[in-house]
Amino acid sequence: MKQKQWNRTRKLVWVILPLCLFTFLPLGAQPGWTSKAAKSVFTLKTFAADGSLIASSNGFFVNEQGDAVSTFTPFINAQRAVIIDASGKEAAVECMLGANEMLDVAKFRVASKKAEPLTIATAQAANGSEVWLLPYSTKKPNAVKGTVQKSETLMEKYSYYTLNLTMAESAVGSPLLNANGQVIGMMQPSAQPVTTTSYAISAAYASSLTISAFSLNDATLKKTHIKLALPDDKEQAQLTLFMAASTMSMEEYAALTDDFISKFPDSPDGYITRAQLHVNNDKFDAADADMQQAVSVSNAKDDTYYNYARIIYQKEVYKHDKPFEPWSLDRALEEIHRSIDLNPQPAYRHLEGQILFAQQKYTEADQLFQQLLQTDMRSAELFYESARCKEMLADTTAQLALLDSAVNANSRPFLREAAPYIWARATALLNAGKNRQAVLDFNEYEKLMGNNVNADFYYIREQAELGGRQFQQALDDIRKATEMAPGEYLYWAERASLEVRVSMPDDAIRSAQTCISIAPDESDGYLFLGVAQCQKNNKAEGLKNLNIAKEKGNSQADALIERYSK
Repeated sequence: MKQKQWNRTRKLVWVILPLCLFTFLPLGAQPGWTSKAAKSVFTLKTFAADGSLIASSNGFFVNEQGDAVSTFTPFINAQRAVIIDASGKEAAVECMLGANEMLDVAKFRVASKKAEPLTIATAQAANGSEVWLLPYSTKKPNAVKGTVQKSETLMEKYSYYTLNLTMAESAVGSPLLNANGQVIGMMQPSAQPVTTTSYAISAAYASSLTISAFSLNDATLKKTHIKLALPDDKEQAQLTLFMAASTMSMEEYAALTDDFISKFPDSPDGYITRAQLHVNNDKFDAADADMQQAVSVSNAKDDTYYNYARIIYQKEVYKHDKPFEPWSLDRALEEIHRSIDLNPQPAYRHLEGQILFAQQKYTEADQLFQQLLQTDMRSAELFYESARCKEMLADTTAQLALLDSAVNANSRPFLREAAPYIWARATALLNAGKNRQAVLDFNEYEKLMGNNVNADFYYIREQAELGGRQFQQALDDIRKATEMAPGEYLYWAERASLEVRVSMPDDAIRSAQTCISIAPDESDGYLFLGVAQCQKNNKAEGLKNLNIAKEKGNSQADALIERYSK
């Protein structure tokens, strides 16, 4: 009896055991590559400027240099980010390598000595094929099995997958692998916290994201405060340095320059850029050291000597009040001569002319500028520089002729680029007493500059109009100057003077009183107030104010007192 019972029990076990294995083995069984692949998966955490947590996601490494991918959403407004790998170790996110906000994908670099990347599949996963989601875990990894329901083409060569796979919300950003353990996708957010239909974007696409110089203006990357990586291509990196100069803060730009030097230590460009930053901060020793290093690594010594000369010249011109013994205009001339000896191109000789001008060697500088006008460098700037030499040599006729050439070197109708040369000619004509011609140039300048002219412009043009006896235009301009700068004493004094001159005593009295209210210790307001009152036959008050002007040292007061006392 007992033997029969045992036989029945044994048969029942052999019937039930396969059923149990069939039911539970797929849930517990993991692919052989799971443990190794899990080392590449991490959790990402991003933080605001005040240190508060913004968001978390998952991600994974795509190469041994620490390049990784995850979702972009956590990076929005982030000041700092870290990853925590499968062993529980934390590492900082160094820089962004690319992003696509619409597809919610980001690529970035982690400060990792040696990352363990996943192998990216070269082929797309077919519909119905077996796939595995590998979530982040610091314990024994537990991959989730699913199948590809649909594969859609993304950007002509990548895939976007719809999956029969249950994904928890916390698994967003995790890798999706094929049966061979190659990563094919990155898990995307779903509309519901838990769903049996999930989505993944091509891992090959996420890994392909790159940085270029134009990434500085990328609307997506501007949404994060984590710095951008420099492009791997040196020319693109050089362009990035150039473009960033006008968009980054000084601190950010200095950090970018250090990154460039670290990435391209044999390129002189980084040292030259950093030397200029040092000069801006009055760190002349550091600037000189960087320029010497630039010369040392340069394969184009002529260009590096040129930049050495340029930096010294600019320092001596704009910061001459802060001496640095190794640098001088003579030293700048030595460096540019080294450059010219190697390659006598016009751009180098142009700087030589500018240095000679700064040394007040106007005849030598002008000779150089005149020679360069016979080359392909012929330009409005060169005509202007030659005109400056003639001005310093007191050759007004030649100066005006060269300024005519500077203006005419610009095509008509004039663009704003012509404005500086038109202004230079206008002021030269004014100084030469050619007032009406000067007014024409001032009018052209105003037309080009639009609303970008200030009160001083109207005051200067008023002087030209006054010299040309264009009294109504002069009156309009000086009134405009006082409207734009109502607290400027000089403009009100000039306005009162002109109103007296054109016999507008009531207006002159008001202008003079304003002048006195602004600067009661100055004499001009009392002088013009006194004259205007005398013009109104109020000589008692007028003479009283003229005497105040005299007491305050006005040299014109005596003659006016004598005139109106009769």
